[in-house]
Amino acid sequence: MPIDRFYIDGSYSISRIMKGGWHLAGGHGKVDVKQAVADMKEFVEAGITTFDCADHYTGVEEMIGQFRQTYPELAKKTQVQTKFVPDLDILPTITRQYITGIIDRSLTRLKVDYLDLVQFFWWDWKIPGAIETAQILHDLMKEGKIARLGITNFSVPQLTQLVDANIPFVTNQVQYSLLDRRPERKMVEYCAAHNMYILTYGQLAGGFISEEWLGKPEPAGEMANRSQIKYKLIIDDFGGWEKFQSLLKLLQGIGKQYGVGIGEVAVRWVIEQPRVAGSIVGATSTRYLKRNESIFSFSLSEEDHKRIRQIIGDTPSVPGDCYELENDRTGRHGRIMRYNQNKI
Repeated sequence: MPIDRFYIDGSYSISRIMKGGWHLAGGHGKVDVKQAVADMKEFVEAGITTFDCADHYTGVEEMIGQFRQTYPELAKKTQVQTKFVPDLDILPTITRQYITGIIDRSLTRLKVDYLDLVQFFWWDWKIPGAIETAQILHDLMKEGKIARLGITNFSVPQLTQLVDANIPFVTNQVQYSLLDRRPERKMVEYCAAHNMYILTYGQLAGGFISEEWLGKPEPAGEMANRSQIKYKLIIDDFGGWEKFQSLLKLLQGIGKQYGVGIGEVAVRWVIEQPRVAGSIVGATSTRYLKRNESIFSFSLSEEDHKRIRQIIGDTPSVPGDCYELENDRTGRHGRIMRYNQNKI
């Protein structure tokens, strides 16, 4: 089944399922670099040609660069979307030299002449400099080092300040799933009004939205990896384990109609939402590659959407604007974050 594609700005075509890189950055088990590079080949051959990574995902830009060097013909078909995420500690003293150095480092690691998309994030808006930093990234775009700019994990008021500064952003990467629908409060409408498309992550809640967890007791104690730590908190905010199990059971029933699994229905729901250009699926292997392809073998009916809404509700259950919970470094979500992983 061919992977659908989406044109962001008339010329930039991405696969609507993108291969995420966070799971290769540590905290999800040992990474075999050689195998990870070979897996990238299989993803591209299957039509998943867009990779999402970040400057602070340890080792991931280098792996993609190694893939590009090892498979130069396939590299021509790929799109690589990275992020600019300056360390929290550097924000008070950030300089143009630092910003340029990080972008140049990404170019070197990825072995490219320019970056297809750089997605900007700023840890703490109480510290001045976010707008000025974004303006420097815009300067680097004008110089040809960056083809286009996006943002990630900002609230609507934060994004508004950047847009009002006349910095052109084409994409906005946010956490968006059946469990976490915070973008529906304000962000989707704002992006539509300002011609930005949404890239999503978290659709499978770190693997919780799967057959593996259907009918299972609520996990207690230490989680298996960083994703489970993060998304168990989202399940709690969604309404708890019992409500989550009801959703899994419904998704299983819907999936049986189309010959697909729980996860495929969950991702399909997200990519059918307004302004969503594509969804990032974290993968440490090619284990679920065929299942990713099957996301484009069906569409959800009006009745499917109605039944899903009966469980998830008409308004988001996770409180606040996009990334508002995570920005509280003293809260449940903020305490698990890692803020300084981008040392030059």
